[in-house]
Amino acid sequence: MSEFVRHERLGETHVLCIANPPVNTLRTEVRAGLAAGIAAAAGARAVLIIGEGRGFSAGAEMTEFGKGRVPPSLTEVFDMIATFPGLVVAAIHGNALGGGLELALACHARVASPGASLGLPEVKRGFVPGAGGTQRLPRLIGAEAAMDIIVTGEPVRAEKALALGFIDAVLEGPLEDAALVWTRNALTVGAKFTLAAERTDRIAGQDMAAFDAKAATLLKRARGQASPRGCVEAVRAAVTLPFEEGLAKERALFAELVAGEQSRALRHIFFGEREVLRVPGMPADTAPLPVNRAVVIGAGTMGGGIAMSFANFGVPVTVVERDAGALEKGLARCRANWERTVTSGRLSQADYESRAKLLTGSTDMSVVAEADLVIEAIYEDMDAKKTVFAELDRLARPGVVLASNTSTLDIDAIASVTRRPELVVGMHFFSPANVMRLLEIVRAKASSHVAIATAMALGKRIGKLAVVVGNCDGFVGNRMTGKRSPQVEKLLQEGCLPQDIDRVMEAYGMAMGPLATGDLAGLDIGAAVRRARGTTAPIADALVAAGRFGQKTSAGWYRYDEKRTRIPDPEVERIILDTAEKLQIRRRTIDDQEIIERLMLPMVNEGARILEEHIAARAIDIDVIFVNGFGWPAWRGGPMFWADQLGLATVRDRLAHYAQTTNSPDLKPAALIETLASEGGRFSPAMG
Repeated sequence: MSEFVRHERLGETHVLCIANPPVNTLRTEVRAGLAAGIAAAAGARAVLIIGEGRGFSAGAEMTEFGKGRVPPSLTEVFDMIATFPGLVVAAIHGNALGGGLELALACHARVASPGASLGLPEVKRGFVPGAGGTQRLPRLIGAEAAMDIIVTGEPVRAEKALALGFIDAVLEGPLEDAALVWTRNALTVGAKFTLAAERTDRIAGQDMAAFDAKAATLLKRARGQASPRGCVEAVRAAVTLPFEEGLAKERALFAELVAGEQSRALRHIFFGEREVLRVPGMPADTAPLPVNRAVVIGAGTMGGGIAMSFANFGVPVTVVERDAGALEKGLARCRANWERTVTSGRLSQADYESRAKLLTGSTDMSVVAEADLVIEAIYEDMDAKKTVFAELDRLARPGVVLASNTSTLDIDAIASVTRRPELVVGMHFFSPANVMRLLEIVRAKASSHVAIATAMALGKRIGKLAVVVGNCDGFVGNRMTGKRSPQVEKLLQEGCLPQDIDRVMEAYGMAMGPLATGDLAGLDIGAAVRRARGTTAPIADALVAAGRFGQKTSAGWYRYDEKRTRIPDPEVERIILDTAEKLQIRRRTIDDQEIIERLMLPMVNEGARILEEHIAARAIDIDVIFVNGFGWPAWRGGPMFWADQLGLATVRDRLAHYAQTTNSPDLKPAALIETLASEGGRFSPAMG
């Protein structure tokens, strides 16, 4: 008996229990154990397959991708299920995802615990389900319903799966006991179950015009990502081809996509999001401090969004403002955000009311004494923040972590005004804070492991992906994008218009180009940062001087109508041309490749310096930050992954070229790039 699949005979039913914690991936040993278990079930009238621990199975073991697969394959296991003379039942609790759901779909019947999650998320890893999921699911629930699940990669709960028709029963109570009873009853009444592979009733007569319309709707958000289109083609094969030919089409699509750069990028981010949770140098037994109540200082857009994040996940939170009017305005903004979510159907009225009860406000700073953690979220001014932190240090209980949401300022300087610098950290949320997943945890010189662990644990609790970074101007994300801004200005002076730059970057896969993003954030904010640093950007500064602050004034790099649709503006072109003439710059046509290189190479170069300075522990930390906080498409893998694909020798040479041709000494290749390029190295390990 395999240690990865335990089995025992219980009357007429042979039980196979997948035991590969923590998530029961279908590694080689599990597949072998399932095959051996089915063979050992000879003579039983039924086989029950169940998962140990917290779920059925999370699917394939992706660390095996790119390596020679050791038999048996999942397809071979499924063939054993299909030829088993009795009834094979999958009993699902927790998650049945990817290959785990494909295993269940290959069985004669499926039962599940209430709330179990079932899905085929392969599209999010850059490939199609490769073990029959795209062929069996449409045969059970119809092609259009199957596309909803397969093309989006979003799971459904057991109750919806039952309504759709790919779960046969939702069972209350301990699952194994309930599933055994259900299986015995099915045997007793002689219930007939047909393998999905043998069914055609739900796909016969499919209206292909309706199929294409459904596919077009689902693919609208795919932009340049290949795997959603591959999923559509695989489901189309289920409708138009016999089962075995459909399987062959699915396998061909899987093989093509899994070997591609997009899938490597998505798997790079998938594994990276787990790697960033391991903080180098932190003892494994570091325990976070308990946080049962939080206080947020500042009820502005960021403070309110942070407070909503706490309430959204059941953490009581109080927002503090000096002025009663500002406090009420901030709380009203939070309520309005929740109410819009209720109106859209994404939040129930009951959930809204429970969240609203957790969010309170005060104009009395003494409420800080009730907090287990305090986050300051006022405007970006060092003197103001120092004043607030000195007061927080006086009011907060000993042992309470004090955090700043600053996006650029020195955490060491902020901590210096307290008597607890070891408990001061940065917790840099991204706007809108109640939506964006990224949370930069900024480690100051004195920040203790306990303080960092507390901030990370709290981030996880409120649904954020926390990445620990070092303390410097702009930390990681803003520091790197700050190096892009001078090249944006130069490109505009030399020949581009805002829509040229945004078009290229959005075609690359960015949700918004840098100019449109600037309009959303507010051009006046960037101008204030430049003034504080003593730098200029002639074109951007001219726009701000003309009162063009972005969407908030309906005019920035673009004009905006009442629906906030961006419209290229001849006035902006006039300002650009006038500025270029004053600077005596002869404008020229700039091709798309140069635009991409001049915007991305400066960020990569700064990323290399960040690694040299140990501000980021690993290149993957940088990539995860950009995918989760800066709209970088996950299927592109992040800026450091992009550089690795380009080749660091090419990166070095192109940086040197642009340093010379644009008179930008800051583009001189970083020492780390020079070293890795000469050694044929990479920022991150290669992935198969």
